Amino acid sequence: MIQNLPILIPISLILFAFLSAFLGVMRFRLSQSVALLGALISLVMAVFGLNHVLQEGAISYHLGGWPPPEGIEFVLDHLSAFMVLVITLVGFILLIFPTRPGFLMDEQRGVPLYAMVLMLIAGLCGVVLSGDLFNLYVFLEIASLSTYALVSLGSGRAAFSSFRYLIMATIGGSFYLLGVGFIYFSVGTLNMADILQHLPAVYDSPAVIGGAVLIVAGIALKMALFPLHTWLPDAHSYAPPIVAAFLAAVQIEVSAYVIIRFLLDVFTPELMTATVPLTTVIGWASAAGIIVASVIAIAQTDFKRMLAYSTVGQVAYIGLGIGLANPLGIVGALLHIMAHALMKSCLFLIAGGVYHKTGIKNINDYKGLGRRMPWTMAAFTVSALAMIGIPPTAGFFSKWYLLLGSFDQSNWVFVGVILGSSLLNAVYFFRLIEKVFAPSEDKVEKGADSRGELSWRMLLPIILFAAGILVVGALNVFIVDRFLMPIVAGF
Repeated sequence: MIQNLPILIPISLILFAFLSAFLGVMRFRLSQSVALLGALISLVMAVFGLNHVLQEGAISYHLGGWPPPEGIEFVLDHLSAFMVLVITLVGFILLIFPTRPGFLMDEQRGVPLYAMVLMLIAGLCGVVLSGDLFNLYVFLEIASLSTYALVSLGSGRAAFSSFRYLIMATIGGSFYLLGVGFIYFSVGTLNMADILQHLPAVYDSPAVIGGAVLIVAGIALKMALFPLHTWLPDAHSYAPPIVAAFLAAVQIEVSAYVIIRFLLDVFTPELMTATVPLTTVIGWASAAGIIVASVIAIAQTDFKRMLAYSTVGQVAYIGLGIGLANPLGIVGALLHIMAHALMKSCLFLIAGGVYHKTGIKNINDYKGLGRRMPWTMAAFTVSALAMIGIPPTAGFFSKWYLLLGSFDQSNWVFVGVILGSSLLNAVYFFRLIEKVFAPSEDKVEKGADSRGELSWRMLLPIILFAAGILVVGALNVFIVDRFLMPIVAGF
């Protein structure tokens, strides 16, 4: 059973996606219940898989019994086990949130809704478990196709934003696939471990260099790495709250995982730092993105749009860690993947819950909500402090490791960017915290329910994410030593 976990996790999610759609035709609540069960089972398998990897080492599964490099391989190692845990944990908690405020649609219209969400989670898990470059592309597109449909369910310009996202992500996917073709023709294999053995002999080949550039450019576009981020603000702003949370918390982080995987186990640091300075480009583009996105976020008046530009900056922190291309930088990037998944999921659910309860979108109208929604706004405060990087939250420690990585390279510009951006983050989050706990002006849209706290079903996932931010912060040394340091041990 344990040896089959690399394939069982995505397959079980796909199976429950079909069950969710089928049973949802008879009764919609069955659709959500089945989706929750499927997400829970995948989370349990992820926990068992991570424990096995830590105790016994990596698990390799050969699809159809065909050994690599001819067959397709699924691998559960330290890096993929860590990412699968983040994906399934965030996915399960997000699915607890109610349908109407979470997806902005009536239950009777949402029969295939949870099936698409499970397919999204399955696609993301497949990406991180794949040991084959083409299979990784297949799962990446499965996740992307589900996301296009889910983004279009939002309000306003959601359909247009989804279409633009489709165009940009398709371009990114095409770049990646073309780059994979170049690598295949250079070494004659698509298996990552096999490529690692053959690629050093042809590092100077124009095909290998071109393939590496195309792959990184394509994934950077899907990752919304500055300045390739133009599709992200609208997609996040107009998508339903749960979908926006999925996009910010796991989808773009999985693209970051792909670059980290290529850096560590496919191209190796020698190719990406010495032969072609890809990490240098990623690092400096990320440094610029952190500052630019933070400044633009300050100018926003719509809460979700502020969070969208904040996501551009937070993703750039991950890119900064990749750009450092040293063990501490990669550890900081991976820890920030986990921290950002918790922080941004919490904030987008709060945005959705507040809008559902009061009809409020504008930051200025949040004034006084702290007295009407004390638990919700307490969770918001924890998330906001983590986004700024205030100890003892998870956001502080991920930035701390990025600072250590910058110190290790004596890169004082990156040190200044991390510290300066924290001040910029403080500007737009502290102004909101101040409004939230100021005396109320009772600005509530007509027809909206403004009485008291959010319902327990909305509040539960929000509180879980806020608690997770504090737990990860408190256990940061354990997480880094136990989970993350083994990933960069051979760097």
